[in-house]
Amino acid sequence: MENRDTQTATFFNVPVGQFPDRSLRWLLADPTNVQGLFEIIAEDLAESIDFENLALMSRSLLPDTLREQEADIIYTVPFRTGDSTEELLIFVLIEHQSTVDPVMGFRMLFYMTHLWDVQRRDWHSRNIPKSEWRFRPIVPIVLYTGERDWQHPITLDAMMDLPASLSEFVPRFNTLFLNVKGSDASDLTRTGHIFGWLMRVLQTEGGTIGEVRSALVEALSHIDALSADEANQWKRAINYLYLLIRHRRPPEEQDELKTLVQGHTQDRLRKEEIEEMAQSMAEHLFEQGIERGIERGIE
Repeated sequence: MENRDTQTATFFNVPVGQFPDRSLRWLLADPTNVQGLFEIIAEDLAESIDFENLALMSRSLLPDTLREQEADIIYTVPFRTGDSTEELLIFVLIEHQSTVDPVMGFRMLFYMTHLWDVQRRDWHSRNIPKSEWRFRPIVPIVLYTGERDWQHPITLDAMMDLPASLSEFVPRFNTLFLNVKGSDASDLTRTGHIFGWLMRVLQTEGGTIGEVRSALVEALSHIDALSADEANQWKRAINYLYLLIRHRRPPEEQDELKTLVQGHTQDRLRKEEIEEMAQSMAEHLFEQGIERGIERGIE
């Protein structure tokens, strides 16, 4: 897990243009938020996944094709079936483009075969007999945060003019899909998980300040209900909201919305921590401004 300094640096150093994917990658570095994502899109699977032992796959193990995809996240996690436990791969692709990608079905299959090839090469390097090869199943997920309605199927046959007699020769697989902007608010928040409430706030990022304010108040009431044992989740949620306000709302609204976040809790220690976050943000932004001024002066 990231230490506090790493978390803070990651939080503050997200460039404006990279907010949609970098901020979600940062949120989903917490296994509890991965569980929240599954509770929204595949609650039946969530019951069998051991999220406490979920681990990010090291990007150094990946081929260049996947390593370069900043918006992709790959996890390994135990999956319980009856009395046995198998290892599962979860592949999350964060898609925030304003246009819907009609070749997403091919992209997902392409990435999945590359992940299986990582296994194959590992078996070869360790001289594992082919009779013992067992590929790990992959659950592919597309997390879409764009504004346009996504109606295009995430399948290979949707990319083909396919006669019925040939359909059996086309690879088929399911892809879990969450359209954040296109979902009903109740679907995002029905389980009460904090990740769903953060997605509810993200839903309103392009709306009126009244819509954002209302979503923040609802989300903060649930965030503040997190116990002391869930302090890391609480801190990550508050940081994410600050990040969203900074990058996605006009400058003239930011002070009001940050004050709303700061005033949501009655817990003295949490109030002090939120004030420290706000102070750290102000100092970091000031330092960034100096650095950029120096860079421009040098140029």
